[in-house]
Amino acid sequence: MSTTPAALSALEGSMPLTDWGLIRASGDDARSFLHGQLTQDIQGLQPGRARLAGYCSAKGRLLASFVVWADAGGDLLLACSADVLPATLKRLSMFVLRAKCKLTDATAELPLHGLVGSAVPAGDDWQVVDHRVVILPAVNGVRRALVAGASPAAAALDPELWRWLEARSGIARVVAANSEQFVPQMVNWELVGGVNFQKGCYPGQEVVARSQYRGTTKRRAYVVQADGALAAGQDVFAASDADQPAGRVVLAAAPAGMAPAALVELKIAATDERLHAGSPDGPLLRLGDQPYALPAAE
Repeated sequence: MSTTPAALSALEGSMPLTDWGLIRASGDDARSFLHGQLTQDIQGLQPGRARLAGYCSAKGRLLASFVVWADAGGDLLLACSADVLPATLKRLSMFVLRAKCKLTDATAELPLHGLVGSAVPAGDDWQVVDHRVVILPAVNGVRRALVAGASPAAAALDPELWRWLEARSGIARVVAANSEQFVPQMVNWELVGGVNFQKGCYPGQEVVARSQYRGTTKRRAYVVQADGALAAGQDVFAASDADQPAGRVVLAAAPAGMAPAALVELKIAATDERLHAGSPDGPLLRLGDQPYALPAAE
C-alpha cells in the first residue's frame, strides 16, 4: 500500500482501538464537576456535539486528553488513551468529594473502534450520531469517526492505519509516555478547539492562560514524515545541538507498506534544521503538510 492520494481515498473499514479507553461520568453534578477540572466548557456542551478537552496538572501540563460527548441518558463519555485512563480516573475521583458525580471505567461496556471511509455517517466535524459515533476531522480526504460500543459492520483494517491518520491529523492524544510533558499550546491543543479561554478556573489554568496571552509559546507540534519507525516519547534532536533534545514524538505510526508518520512537538526555532528521532543519528524527519495553519512565531 502506498501513500498516494488514490490509495488514501480507497481506505474503507473499521478497526478496534485497543489503545483507547472510555470514562463514564454520571450524576447530577457530572457536568459542573468536569467543567471545573478540564480545559473545555463542559457546561456548554450541546446535545449531539463532541468536544476536545484536556486535564492538566497544577503546572499546566497535560496529564490526559479527551474526546467528550453525552450518551442517550445524559452521562458524559470521555475517550482517552487506555494507558493513562487508570491514573486519570483515580486522580479525578480524588476531587469529586461531595459532588454528585460518579466516575467509572466504561471501556469494557463500550469498546472503542475507528471507522474510516464512506461508512462514516454524514455530518460535520465533532457531530455525534446516535449518541455513539463521533465524526472527526478528515485527514487527507479520508473521513473518520470514533465509535463507542458494538463493532461497526465494515471491513477489518489494521489499527496502525488509524494511528497513522491520527498522527497526520495534527490532533495530539496524550499517551502515558508523554503525560505531564506538554502545556496545551506546545501541542497546538488550543488551535484544534481543546481549550476554552473564557470558561474560568481549572487546574493549571493560570499557566495555560499566561502562555496564551503573554506570547510565551516557543514550541509547537508538527506533522512529520520519517525514514524509520518512531515511538511516542522519543526525543527529537536538531543538527545544531546533538546534546540537548529539541522536541519529542507525540504520536507515531508505521503501517505496512506506508511511509512512517508522526506528530512531533518541537522548538519553533529548530524547524528549519536537520532533525533526527531517538538519537542524533536516528531516523531522519521531514516536516510534512500541516493540516491547519500555525500562528507565526511569537
